[in-house]
Amino acid sequence: MIITALGNWTPQPGTLVEWHPVEAALDAARDAPVHPAPPSFLQEDHLRAASAAALRGDEHHAYTGVATEIDGSLDRGGLSRAVAAYVLRHEGLRCWFQISGGEVVRRLASPDVASFEARDVGTFDTDAEFQSYVRARFSAEATAFEWPGFVVGAVEREGSFTLYYAADHAFTDGGSQALVISELADLYALEIGEDAPVPPAAGSHLEYAVDERSRAARFGSDAPEIDAWRKIFRDNDGKMPRFPLDLGLADGERDPVRIVERHLLDAEATAALDAACKAAGARISSGVFAAVGITDYELAGCADYFGITVLSTRHLGDYAQSQGWFVNFAPVAFAVGDAEDFRTVAQRAHSGFEQSKKIAAAPVHAVLGALAADGTLGSELAVSPNMLSYIDFRWFPGVGRPADTRGEHFTGEGLTSNASMWINRDADHLYLCAQVPDNAVAAESVERYHSHLQTVLETIARDGNYALRVTESVGG
Repeated sequence: MIITALGNWTPQPGTLVEWHPVEAALDAARDAPVHPAPPSFLQEDHLRAASAAALRGDEHHAYTGVATEIDGSLDRGGLSRAVAAYVLRHEGLRCWFQISGGEVVRRLASPDVASFEARDVGTFDTDAEFQSYVRARFSAEATAFEWPGFVVGAVEREGSFTLYYAADHAFTDGGSQALVISELADLYALEIGEDAPVPPAAGSHLEYAVDERSRAARFGSDAPEIDAWRKIFRDNDGKMPRFPLDLGLADGERDPVRIVERHLLDAEATAALDAACKAAGARISSGVFAAVGITDYELAGCADYFGITVLSTRHLGDYAQSQGWFVNFAPVAFAVGDAEDFRTVAQRAHSGFEQSKKIAAAPVHAVLGALAADGTLGSELAVSPNMLSYIDFRWFPGVGRPADTRGEHFTGEGLTSNASMWINRDADHLYLCAQVPDNAVAAESVERYHSHLQTVLETIARDGNYALRVTESVGG
């Protein structure tokens, strides 16, 4: 599985096949009763933003998808049954939402709606034709305000087929997308009589959403986790983290997203980086943050690193195999400027990252509510932070099997004011994927930043350490 730009997904031509619920299932879903489970906090934010975007007439880009290649001729009936089995495993995928009277309302369809049929929709001759087709389908169909909020399709050809799946972000996160394509491939294999592991049981995202609200209510404004957030923000002038170099945008301005990808280290060098991090008393995840902190310092004079990261919450229940949004956000902060080398920064980054995990016990919405009430954040509540995420894909189910090895993960591409980075490790390499503003200033800044980060990582992998130096003044 690799995270890449949607435009890089270019399957071989064939017959386009779509899976849709049968008409009776659609009728039943439209009449689905209201369910008392609230949306999760992130779902609610997303749904309100998506509704506002729809009212403005914006094109829907808030989806994410995966695709892979499957050997053997497509058995349409087998895949129809596999999609039904997949939906029955994940209660959240039978939901759709409304915003009524200012409130987000969940509707949950009965299991009877899990009945799908295949439809031929034509062919394509060029990559451009295919891209136009899938982008239009994802924008029109992978939405949360009607059921289903996901799409399944294939490109059928003799001897093999491309399998793809996309969903509105309300129903999925990065971990879910890393799970879904292998699960669908395994369910399909089982339906056509081939050997495959039976996917284990998956907990319900509805139960998670109920529990999340309960957990948030337990954190008062003086909770240690909220105090930790408060201190970090006050140490950083009450500002959300920004990309440290000029992105060619005025305050509050956004540009269309351009996906930037970069190979950082091969497998051997990544293992050497891992060893250097352990020798410094850290882990590779902390080492990545340390390298980013060093880059911020050397290019922009940032003496202290401050970022927001994504942390999984799947450990809070039986959610290891579940589809849904199972993440929380937490700050990572540590000093850089007075350190002499990577080893010192890595130790500090390790402490900062371990603190981040403790802070993440509090759902971020409980934190932001408290920080808004006491004035810590103020107008910064409306600012989208620059993010940094690290994922090791080697530990996901399905790794090493063809569907996962051939898998590609992509997102919709809307507007951004950031240059957030997703740094990932797999069996082959360490690489990054970033969503950056599509303008010339941002392109130059991001290239300079990523190149320097790669040099820092290469040096650590080669030498086991890195000596800090200031190369440019504050602000780049």
